[in-house]
Amino acid sequence: MTYLVRTSIAACLIALFSLTASAEEALSPETVAGATTVDGATAKKMFDQEVAFIDVRKNSDWGAGRIPGAIHIELKKVYSAETLGAEIKKDEPVVIYCNGPKCMRSSKASAQAVKWGFSKVYYYREGLPDWRSRGFPVE
Repeated sequence: MTYLVRTSIAACLIALFSLTASAEEALSPETVAGATTVDGATAKKMFDQEVAFIDVRKNSDWGAGRIPGAIHIELKKVYSAETLGAEIKKDEPVVIYCNGPKCMRSSKASAQAVKWGFSKVYYYREGLPDWRSRGFPVE
């Protein structure tokens, strides 16, 4: 193999490794401006108080299990001010969740809800994996 070919292959492998590593390290933000970040214990208290939970995961994740009574509004295809507003009023509390810290959907959805004027947005960053790990109900 020529030096140029070996160098090109090595550069491609390094670039591929770098992209894979950075994708695996991507974590959702710990906070969202205008929203309140909640942990699992707080989320469960809100669940017990019948606060609306919005699940913004993709359809296949929704089908594999969810927090009981959660409302599914898939982020990339369905989520909008109108679809959220059809489920809750702008001054009602809402908990938004997805698949934990490696899922960016709940942070994006929470930020959008705040931008749209929803005033009691609760960002459950740890999401369904945390809910399950605590032994809380799943349907």
